[in-house]
Formats: sequence, structure tokens, C-alpha cells
Amino acid sequence: MTEPTHKLSELTLAELKDLVQGLVDDRLRTLIGDPDLGAPLGESVRDRLKQSLASTERLTGDEVADKLGLRW
Repeated sequence: MTEPTHKLSELTLAELKDLVQGLVDDRLRTLIGDPDLGAPLGESVRDRLKQSLASTERLTGDEVADKLGLRW
């Protein structure tokens, strides 16, 4: 699929802003994105995830913060 070609001088200010924002977003995602994104899960992690999802026990954000010693 070929993207439409436009001259930079033909872009409106809004289109130029959208283009620049998209380029910056893409570059930041490349530079500081999740390095584990798309990596396969180990068997032990997969098992723990399945157990966690099957459990009815849930923690609130405040409970997690308390366990980790974080303050909101």
C-alpha cells in the first residue's frame, strides 16, 4: 500500500502539527518503548498469570501502594 504524497508546503498548519506529533511519538516509542513488548512469556510466568486471572482475590491500588511502600 502506498501512502499519499503531499508537498510539505501544501500542508495546513493542523496537518503539519499532526505530522510532527506523529513523528515525535513514533521516535519516542522507539527510544523508550517497552523492550519486552512481543517477547515470549516463560512457562512459569504464564502459569502464574493464569492463576492470577483465575483467582477472585483482587487488590485495590491503595493496597498495592501500601505493600510496596508507595504514597499517592
